[in-house]
Amino acid sequence: GAMVKLATLHNEEHITTKDPRIGDWVQVKRAGEVIPQIIAPVPDRRDGSERKWRMPRKCPACNTPVERDEDGVAVYCPNVACPGRRLEGLVHFASRGAMDIHGLSYARIEQLVEAGLVTDVADIFALTMDDLVSLDRFAQKSAENLIAAIDEAKTRPFSRLLNGLGIRHVGAGAAQLLARHFGSLDALASATEEDILGVHGIGETTAHAVVSFFQNPTTKQLVKKLRARGVQLEEPRARATGGALAGKTVVITGTLPSLSRQQASELVEANGGRVAGSVSKNTDFLVAGDAAGSKLDKAKSLGVEVIDEAELLRRIRASA
Repeated sequence: GAMVKLATLHNEEHITTKDPRIGDWVQVKRAGEVIPQIIAPVPDRRDGSERKWRMPRKCPACNTPVERDEDGVAVYCPNVACPGRRLEGLVHFASRGAMDIHGLSYARIEQLVEAGLVTDVADIFALTMDDLVSLDRFAQKSAENLIAAIDEAKTRPFSRLLNGLGIRHVGAGAAQLLARHFGSLDALASATEEDILGVHGIGETTAHAVVSFFQNPTTKQLVKKLRARGVQLEEPRARATGGALAGKTVVITGTLPSLSRQQASELVEANGGRVAGSVSKNTDFLVAGDAAGSKLDKAKSLGVEVIDEAELLRRIRASA
């Protein structure tokens, strides 16, 4: 009963092995009952017009020769001034897992970039009502709502900002580890690779990427702009002891009724708990929403307690 509009092919080797071609019919299944996964092409339905796909040798946005990461798997454009990278970086910055700026959609960001109003993430926080209402299809109310959302985003914790900056090898998990350990952007920006390697869960590749990022003159200028525009550059200290979930290891999976995954994680941590990415025998309980998938199956097989969002909120309220 699901309508599948997009299925990701994981990497170049994956495509080479399965050999789906441009114009092919393919078999698709829902991996873990959620993610659309291409199983294989259907060769019997080919009519000869299909074409093999090849990885581009140059970036389609700026024509810079592409490079591969250290593992030889991911292919990326190394040009930091690439308009394609700039656009996708802005989209990531505004996304739910990062700064969560409601109303700042892909199309809106494209519009702001094309109008010359935004060139980096700090420019988002300098937008005014006059800037927005001067654009096509931007009504007064929509502009007011977006300005309010941008103002709210300024108060997000440093970990969300760090994730939003798009540093290579630093996703949401690594950003939280670094933000909790160093406490502020200034402290992290002045840290050495050795300092960063002292953070449990952070390896050499990530440490090198973080130090290189903050040593870049462009980054230093960006930090100045973010500070001048009132963006939160510190991480609130989570409750180390006490709280309804003190000492508990929690895993969150599926789509919850009212909380995003990020909001649920922050709620657990604010009440003394620790959020893990996978289920193990050390997991105290799993918070499961719709389409929970394989984590729910593993929790059941290990005898880990499974609760829903309502029970999580009840436990937190009970100790308030």
